[in-house]
Amino acid sequence: MKQVVLRFMACSDLHYRDADCVEKTRFEEGLRQLYAYADAQPYTAVDAIYVVGDFATGGTYEQMKLVKESLECGVRPETVVNLCMASHEYMGPDREAGARERFDEIFAQPADTHRVIKGFHFISVTTTDGCRFREPQLEFAARELEAARADAPDKPIFFFQHPHLSDTVYGSIGWGGGELMPILVNYPGIIDFSGHSHAPINDPRSIHQEHFTSVGTGTFSYFELDEFDKIYRTFPPEKEKAAQMQIVEAFDDGSVAIKPYDVLTGQFFHAGWTVEKPWEPDSFVYTREKRIRAAKKPFFRLGAFLAAEQTAEGFTVVFDHADGAGEDVNDYVITVRDGENRVARRFVLWSPYFLMERPARMTHTIPPLAPGTYTVTVRARGFWYNSSDEALETTVVCG
Repeated sequence: MKQVVLRFMACSDLHYRDADCVEKTRFEEGLRQLYAYADAQPYTAVDAIYVVGDFATGGTYEQMKLVKESLECGVRPETVVNLCMASHEYMGPDREAGARERFDEIFAQPADTHRVIKGFHFISVTTTDGCRFREPQLEFAARELEAARADAPDKPIFFFQHPHLSDTVYGSIGWGGGELMPILVNYPGIIDFSGHSHAPINDPRSIHQEHFTSVGTGTFSYFELDEFDKIYRTFPPEKEKAAQMQIVEAFDDGSVAIKPYDVLTGQFFHAGWTVEKPWEPDSFVYTREKRIRAAKKPFFRLGAFLAAEQTAEGFTVVFDHADGAGEDVNDYVITVRDGENRVARRFVLWSPYFLMERPARMTHTIPPLAPGTYTVTVRARGFWYNSSDEALETTVVCG
């Protein structure tokens, strides 16, 4: 039976603001829960903690120092700590130049690093000019990746940077960049960790495989989602209930388990994702094409509730959650048609899939409708272009 031989945590977007900010409390609690989990396992070590940028909202000395203090108090001596910087660190005095000076003084580590931990290569690259990569970073990445593959061709290479790689994980459409891609595609053994988007890590699209494996790292501050058709734009209700991190375990056969973890409830979102042979792209199972083909349609259970009512406050729709058929439900499309079967309103709501503790039913209110009789339908949609065959339907009279 294979054995865990390495464990690390990957996270991003801590967004420390001051000594009293909720993000500081959440991150420190996340460190405590990380070690509590590890202590209960046969392999008890936490070998590394990688913080992938935007740890300091305004990039000030005080904010960076607070992060350092949290790490000093919450991290055991045997754990390697690595941070990289990005746009928010560069918002402080003297912008990027000042941030690099403060980073060097407080954290005493290079901005770009290549470490070998328990025989596994870890490469971390800091952005420049906001969230861009230029020649010094690109040259560093290419050189160190080649050295890592030469040393351990049948092991994963763990790679870290703040912005997502464009068109990979969920969040990478609005918050990705492409400069690193021509280099990284040459190394299928890469497992790349990135943040920047604040996208939830329990979204099944937060792991992506094509040329290599990409993984989102979430946020300890607030959620933002990467779809633009929702009635509340990109910020979902209860966006502030965010404290997520990835706990990653590598095994003696080179396989890797990636486990999305929710700090607010102190539990894993699900069993996680396993990458059996990171260096072999023909073995990849988390490709977009394969997951679209395999996706089952969400459905509403028999007797699912739907009601609509107009009051002085507006037109309110209440309905039961759909069953995601093995995955969560991404969103719901609500269509309101008048007595002539014309669309009077159509809007899309996110399912609260990014929360472990969710309301029992979906509820939303829109402005009042004109007097008349209306038919309301609700259809559930998954993450892979898979919609429910049947829709909930009800009729309501607005006086």
